[in-house]
Amino acid sequence: MSANELDSATQLEILARGEMSIAMRMPYSSNATYLVSLKLADQSVRAIYKPLHGERPLWDFEPGLHRREVAAYRLSEAMGLHCVPPTILRDGPNGEGSVQLWIEADPEQHYFAIFEQREDLHDQFRAMCAFDIIANNTDRKSGHVLVDKESRVWGIDQGLCFSSDFKLRTVIWEFGGEPIAESLLQKIGRLGEHVPLEVATLLTEQEVAAISDRANWLHTGARFPVDPSGRHYPWPLV
Repeated sequence: MSANELDSATQLEILARGEMSIAMRMPYSSNATYLVSLKLADQSVRAIYKPLHGERPLWDFEPGLHRREVAAYRLSEAMGLHCVPPTILRDGPNGEGSVQLWIEADPEQHYFAIFEQREDLHDQFRAMCAFDIIANNTDRKSGHVLVDKESRVWGIDQGLCFSSDFKLRTVIWEFGGEPIAESLLQKIGRLGEHVPLEVATLLTEQEVAAISDRANWLHTGARFPVDPSGRHYPWPLV
C-alpha cells in the first residue's frame, strides 16, 4: 500500500511515531533537507525532513523555518484547502525539524507547464493563490507546485511564510482581477475573525495578527490581486 492510499490520520501517525532513517540529502537545497523513510509496524512512508540545525541564517526570518512549514500545513487544514502535504514537528536524527509526507509527482512538471496543460486544475490553483496571499508566501516558485497521480495539487517548501511585513512573492498571478468564488471567500473570511490556536502557537503575535489582516483585506476586496509592479515574483522562477 502506497502512502497516498493511507488515510490522513494513519499518515500523520506514521510521520509522528515512525522510526526515521535518512535515505539521502536532497540536492540543490539552500538548507539541509533530507529524504527519509519512516516505519511503524508493517507500514512505511517517505517524507522530507528539515531540521532546525540545518538552516542558514536569514536577515528577515528568525531561526525556525521548520515551524513555519508546520504552520503552513495547519493553516491549509484549518481553511479546508488541504493543499499542503501532511507535516508534523518532531525530533529526528539531526534534532527537531519538520517532517512532511513525500508526494509522488513528475519532477519535470511545474506550475507554468501544468497551468497551460490542465485547465481542470485551475480551481485548485486559485485556492493555492489565496492560501499564499494569506500565508504571505515569499517563495512560491513554479517547482514548488506538484500534482500527484490523483490530480491533486500540492504546495511544498513553505518555510518562508508568515512574515508580519507584506512581502508576497509567487508565480501564481494568472487569476489577478478575477472575483473570488463565494465558497473560497467563506474560508478566507473565517480567518479574519480568528486564527486557529494550532497555527498561532507556532508564530509571533504580530505574525498572527497579520494573517487576520491579510484575510480581511482579501475578503473585503473579493478579487484576486494584481501585481502591476511585476516585483512580486520569486527568483529563480522555477
